[in-house]
Amino acid sequence: MTIEINNPEDELIIQTRLARGEFRDVPELIHHALVSLPSPAAPQSRKPRQNLADFLLNSPFAGADLDLERRKEYMRPPDL
Repeated sequence: MTIEINNPEDELIIQTRLARGEFRDVPELIHHALVSLPSPAAPQSRKPRQNLADFLLNSPFAGADLDLERRKEYMRPPDL
């Protein structure tokens, strides 16, 4: 198999990693990059995205009897 690297930035990354001794050769570097990708067969651990209305309707605070009213007047200490 032949792989062409056309991006100079990618070439620089590869050469730098090899020069540092992080990898013995390019195939080892490519193998490391491939195995660090998520497996396509692995189940998705992320929850499906919700729209804002669904998120607000299924709030973790639903039924918690929280008073979230904004108070316009607060008692101030008399020494201010």
